[in-house]
Amino acid sequence: MPRLNAVDPARATGKTRELLDAVKAKLGLTPNLMRGLANSPAALEGYLSFGQALAGGSLPARLREQIALAVAEANECDYCLSAHAAFGRLAGLKDEEIATSREATAADARADAALKFALAVLTGRGRVADAEFARVRRAGFLDGEIAEIIANVALNVYTNYFNKAAETAIDFPTLEAARKTA
Repeated sequence: MPRLNAVDPARATGKTRELLDAVKAKLGLTPNLMRGLANSPAALEGYLSFGQALAGGSLPARLREQIALAVAEANECDYCLSAHAAFGRLAGLKDEEIATSREATAADARADAALKFALAVLTGRGRVADAEFARVRRAGFLDGEIAEIIANVALNVYTNYFNKAAETAIDFPTLEAARKTA
């Protein structure tokens, strides 16, 4: 059961209403994540602004979704796994690519290097070995793209932690993380 109330977009006012209307206009729906974040317009606006900035960056939507899936799996966030599987399909990912992305692997060598680097950033809590930087650079990533990989990890940690803490109700076809911890 959700720990935070989901803000009803029809009853929202002011900045909250403006932000939720923008989400619905863009996505055609208002996911429960956004409705939970809307309890604080600052939290929702921060998330939306960060996501919009990264969407305008150099990493393609497919790769951003693959990173989101890898981070959600590692953080055991069922909400984010479910949402990013749906958004990943819209970005052109096949079911097999969704499954392998969850394990931070990809058939495409460049995407594979990005996912391995993203997982290294996550599991190292930002401490990344020189060898990991060398691997992602060998795959052709420039410093700006590497910065965006790190930023995408951070954005997804935010939503993973929010959804797990708030116990956000899943409003996408449900996927569950493979539980690695007891």
